[in-house]
Amino acid sequence: MYKGKIDSLVKRITGFADMIQLTHLKLQQVMSRMVPDGVYLDADGLAEVDLGNGTNYNPQEALNMFFQTGSVIGRSFTSEGDMNPGKVPIQEITSGAGGQKMQALIANYNYYLQMIRDVTGLNEARDGSTPDKNALVGIQKIAAANSNTATRHILQAGLFLTAETAEQLSLRISDIIEYSPTKEAFIQSVGAHNVATLEELQHLHLYDFGIFIELTPDEEEKALLENNIQVALAQQNIELEDAIDIREIRSLKLANQLLKVRRKDKIARDQKMQQENIQAQAMANAQAQQIAAQTEMQKNQAITESKSQLAQVEAQLEMQKMQAEGELKMALMQKEFEYNMQIRQVDSDSLNRKDKEKEDRKDQRTRIQATQQSELIDQRKNEKPPKNFESAGNDIMGGGFGLGMFEPK
Repeated sequence: MYKGKIDSLVKRITGFADMIQLTHLKLQQVMSRMVPDGVYLDADGLAEVDLGNGTNYNPQEALNMFFQTGSVIGRSFTSEGDMNPGKVPIQEITSGAGGQKMQALIANYNYYLQMIRDVTGLNEARDGSTPDKNALVGIQKIAAANSNTATRHILQAGLFLTAETAEQLSLRISDIIEYSPTKEAFIQSVGAHNVATLEELQHLHLYDFGIFIELTPDEEEKALLENNIQVALAQQNIELEDAIDIREIRSLKLANQLLKVRRKDKIARDQKMQQENIQAQAMANAQAQQIAAQTEMQKNQAITESKSQLAQVEAQLEMQKMQAEGELKMALMQKEFEYNMQIRQVDSDSLNRKDKEKEDRKDQRTRIQATQQSELIDQRKNEKPPKNFESAGNDIMGGGFGLGMFEPK
């Protein structure tokens, strides 16, 4: 590189590719010259065999039995009792020389293939041709990463060429529409509708096209994206429909961006729904409190009305009771007055009768006294005056109190 001689990757692998092609031709030549496996038949050994059923054990029957059943009939001793050197009359012949050549050519083929892999950096871990079952996953990833590093310049060159081609095509289309005299031919080629759509390119600059090339994610990147999707689903940050839409995007960057956007939208929707639920719950609580207050007010009003009606009924009953009591008292007073009048009348009659009786008795007593006095006067006139047995001056008590006051009046 310092001397100005840059060997391309194709130049470095051309010799190995030629050797692989030559080895392939040698394999074809060996395969064309290889003969199939055969059998060795000892005719003398077959002559010493007696089947015991009267038939001859000829070579054709021996070959048919061998190819059909794989069994061979032979004798260890001859008819004279000597050792039989052809006791195995049929033996299989293998062409081992051709197989050894093929194995050597295949090893040579694998050697040059490995040299190409070493030169290009495309190892087995990347192409997956011969994965080792005992190799750890981390080792496989490291080997694939090393291979990707070795061929990164090829990938970057391909992406650069593709992006440059797209940009140059965009510029050429813009120039054709604006300056080229073959605009009419271009219209005939792609159609007037498409050209009308492309005419918008006249007013756009190169950076306005936004031509970018991104690689399709590999299995590891897809696994990482799927892990992020599963975590978001487990935390209920996205819906199942969002996960389906994210998996359909081939660009890993756009998929991650969509995942973040859907997650933010889901969180915003959940917060809004939570606020709406809180407001609805508050409104429901307020309505419930208002209904409870109205119910309590109606209840108190009903209780007040009931108490008022009860008080009115009690007042009416009390008034009726007082009226009935007044009427009863008036009746009682009337009866009492009548009874008192009757009692007074009886008392008055009794008093009058008593006074009358007193007067009658007094008159009678007066008449009796008058009769007695007249009789006494008459008796006194007829009798002597009574003898005074009282001592003079001793029959008068002190103070001039005499018995004369007790005389009848």
